[in-house]
Amino acid sequence: MKIGKINIDRAILLAPMEDVTDVPFRLICKELGADIMYTEFVNSEGLIRNVKKTKQKMTFLEQERPFGIQLYGGAESSMENAARLTEEMHPDLIDINCGCWVKNVAGHGAGAGLLKDIPKMERIVSSVVKAVALPVTVKTRLGWDATSIDIVEVAKMIEGAGAQALTVHCRTRAQGHQGEPDYSWIPKIKAAVSIPLIVNGGITTPQKAKEVFDTTACDGIMIARGAIDNPWIFQEIKQFLADGIVAPARSIQDRTELLRKHLMLSVEYKGERKGVIEFRKHLAGYLRNFTGVSKLRAELMQYTELDPLLARLQHFADNGFEPSATQLNEYLAA
Repeated sequence: MKIGKINIDRAILLAPMEDVTDVPFRLICKELGADIMYTEFVNSEGLIRNVKKTKQKMTFLEQERPFGIQLYGGAESSMENAARLTEEMHPDLIDINCGCWVKNVAGHGAGAGLLKDIPKMERIVSSVVKAVALPVTVKTRLGWDATSIDIVEVAKMIEGAGAQALTVHCRTRAQGHQGEPDYSWIPKIKAAVSIPLIVNGGITTPQKAKEVFDTTACDGIMIARGAIDNPWIFQEIKQFLADGIVAPARSIQDRTELLRKHLMLSVEYKGERKGVIEFRKHLAGYLRNFTGVSKLRAELMQYTELDPLLARLQHFADNGFEPSATQLNEYLAA
């Protein structure tokens, strides 16, 4: 898969996810084999208005390359100006979000809302491509709903507008994250365009990844929610594609060790209180399916300081049961 200077065979990408793909999470996924990563969704209007929170989403580290910044918006001029500002950050590519299904994005004519106005989508892609020297890519869905799937013609339009790659989430906007993705459209799109084609949606296991590669002839796959529950998935997919070996389920010790590492990165980049509080959204993914974990998660959600949270996690990893006050104090004092 070649996009600008990026050239990766059967690439495995980490999807841009709002409130998930911040620097600490991306560093974890990079270490575990993600080939290309993206920011969270960057609002073009917020960027051109110099909103601090919007600009912070664009921060990335050199070790994260190859790296893409994903923009969304429904106004051509704003997207064009935002793309110019984005280029100053020197990412490896700019991705245009034409697939976000949530109401406060799609309902305002951005994200998947552009699927209801294909000429406008074309104008936005074309204006962004002309505004920057960086490679521009697009992420979209099959269609607005089951009655309006025109993804093959949309793909041709996107290629014609100058985009250098296309990612297709194989559900409609109406489906959101529900129902089975329909990968049958990918070979049809692949036959219609020459730019790299990346498949997104429902790829949560190495076996599914291999199936998608084998049946669609796609150039890459993009992992979203599957990485939240299992950040090892990039590593596991590469191993399965190479030798057919399925990695064993991760132990409590494996999960708490990686959780701890991720948490420490969160604190390093955000400060203790913010890093601990904002990490709460990852607890369910790391601790899923272990006995007694629902009560543990509820307890961990109350912490705002690092040391007691780490002590409680260590006790859970070592013993898997509720500690007494004395035991917890011993861990804190150690």
